[in-house]
Amino acid sequence: MMPALFFYLFAGVTVASAFMVISSKNPVHSVLFLILAFVNAAGLFVLMGAEFLAMILVVVYVGAVAVLFMFVTMMLDVDFAELRDGFLQYLPVGALVGLIVLAELVLVVGTWGAGGATQTVVAKAPIPNDVTNAEALGRVLYTEHLLLFQAAGLVLLTAMIGAIVLTLRERRAGVKRQDIAAQVARGPATAIEVVKVRPGQGLSETGV
Repeated sequence: MMPALFFYLFAGVTVASAFMVISSKNPVHSVLFLILAFVNAAGLFVLMGAEFLAMILVVVYVGAVAVLFMFVTMMLDVDFAELRDGFLQYLPVGALVGLIVLAELVLVVGTWGAGGATQTVVAKAPIPNDVTNAEALGRVLYTEHLLLFQAAGLVLLTAMIGAIVLTLRERRAGVKRQDIAAQVARGPATAIEVVKVRPGQGLSETGV
């Protein structure tokens, strides 16, 4: 009785929060509702026995991604009037995408209700009772899918390098940039400056 009650509670709050994310006029409120949706989704993972995924969802998405969204939203000077003007321009495309997603959801729910998704999936190797969820996930991830995991890491590394390169393209006047080649080629003559100071004489602002 209690698991079913908590399931409907978490699921209802998650759906309501997701609806408020796309319907709120204030972006800050949308991010707060997004955090609420993530927390309740983590509760659903706990009910399913995937406590590791629940903690990852809280730590990664709530603790990093959603907080980053919050800081960016609050620090940027967003013109809400301009955003509302562009809403009508992209409304037909958004409505088309929404109808496609709705049709897919209807097909999935219809297939599940018709008994097409009631087939029991049997694991290839049953997990022993003394192995935790995180340990079992680590065994599968770092043994059978090790190459795919490393490939995903390389893809993320490439995306990170591309984002840095695209950010550093713009050279603004008065902004100091790090010259790595000049730092590597630096020698004792340019790294150290010995200044002889006579007794009773201080250093000027130019260091002479």
